[in-house]
Amino acid sequence: MKLKFGTGGLRAVMGNDETQMNVPAIQQATLGVAAYIKTFQKDAPKAAIAYDTRNHSEEFARETARVFAAQGVRVFIYPQPMPTPMLSFAVRKLKCDIGVCITASHNPREYNGYKVYGADGCQITKQAADMIQKEIIKADMSCMGEAEDFEKCVQKDLISFIGAEVRNAFLDEILKYRTKEVLTGDLKVVYTPLNGTGLIPMTEMFDRIGAGRTYVVEEQKYPDGDFPTCPYPNPEDPEAMKSGIALCEKMSADILLATDPDSDRLGVAAKNGDHYEQFSGNQLGILMLDYLLKGNEKNFNKQKNPVVIKTIVTTELVEKIAKNYGAEVINTLTGFKYIGEQIGILEKNEELPRFLFGVEESCGYLIGPYVRDKDAIGAAMLVCEMADHYKARGWTLWDALSDIYETFGQYESSQETRIYEESAAIEEMNLLRRMLKEDTKASYDNSRVVKYEDYQEGVYGLPKSNVLKMWLQNGSVVVVRPSGTEPKIKIYREKTVKKAVKA
Repeated sequence: MKLKFGTGGLRAVMGNDETQMNVPAIQQATLGVAAYIKTFQKDAPKAAIAYDTRNHSEEFARETARVFAAQGVRVFIYPQPMPTPMLSFAVRKLKCDIGVCITASHNPREYNGYKVYGADGCQITKQAADMIQKEIIKADMSCMGEAEDFEKCVQKDLISFIGAEVRNAFLDEILKYRTKEVLTGDLKVVYTPLNGTGLIPMTEMFDRIGAGRTYVVEEQKYPDGDFPTCPYPNPEDPEAMKSGIALCEKMSADILLATDPDSDRLGVAAKNGDHYEQFSGNQLGILMLDYLLKGNEKNFNKQKNPVVIKTIVTTELVEKIAKNYGAEVINTLTGFKYIGEQIGILEKNEELPRFLFGVEESCGYLIGPYVRDKDAIGAAMLVCEMADHYKARGWTLWDALSDIYETFGQYESSQETRIYEESAAIEEMNLLRRMLKEDTKASYDNSRVVKYEDYQEGVYGLPKSNVLKMWLQNGSVVVVRPSGTEPKIKIYREKTVKKAVKA
């Protein structure tokens, strides 16, 4: 296997090559993870496994379970495709030492992946990933011929299926963070799982909160790894939302909810005048935060010193809104695992009730500490309650967003991805870093750099990371970082386009 194991585990196009996702790659990775577990848990180690609806996901998940069982690791596996946040939940609920989710998240249909979670329910750290990579290199593949098949391992109770009680417990935890006891605004909701894992838990959540008038996009309703109507099943992508918006228009719905294949990301669209318009991850994040803090039936803004956790590339409006209501903001590196890590620190310090909201600009949200990853199911519940709240006032979600802009000012955010050959992305980052250090008149986007931060040198106590943040003379703030999974550089830009007009 020539795939490199990183903090996101493995992610690649499926195929038979050594650089692609296939059964041998799954076997070798699992042997490495099993060896890693035994370095700290020699007595009856346990693993939880989930998988999404992609082609070969179930096969890869069963092979992962089989290899774990052969290595003396007790396995708990969901019997059908389930969301990534439910894997994070199961790891903690079942007191497992490790978790594996077979998913490529929102990547195109030809991809699959292998994400690893620690006992805390967070994606593993770089240190853990490096240790696993070393074990993968040492893995003896010859032992695979002696491993028993999946069904025999089930019969011998080496592998157990995770029952409905865990899914129910997951939903029970989400409902603890309801903001409304009853939906009052006669809400109409369209939902699409984009042929992914969200259908079962999302419709169960709708039933529990009394969202009676819900409609599911038929052609995107059931699991299908070919994703026939959206080859790029990402709710951030307008193309993936077209079928949902068409159903919204037909049913005169108030909102559209969409989840990616592993249901950790949430996309939302709502009526804006005479058409439906999709929110960016930043826009939805500030809507949710403002609603939580300004007051609702459960008065979350009355909590003592509430904490909001965001990534450094998420809009600065989060800080403005949070500080206006007296909430503390913690910034983390990009990746929800860092948000989960901060929740763990709050728990260790016996301050877990302070956690209010976690947000990242790529449509990742968490409304309570019940998992250590982003969760589209809980976020969707909050959006339903929020939309219901504003509808009762005669507002749409776009009206609510306009009110936020009037109060706090409006930022325009954009993101660009540049694709490179092999290691050229890293070389480009190094060139930019040298320019900033050596040229006192350095410019970016045709504007002079007036200030910059190099996160590789350590900033605000955060772990060192290959990230550059620049403040430009034209008023823009730009963050540049390489992708952790692909040869890409991601560029995040934000600029104030409208000042606050409300007192």
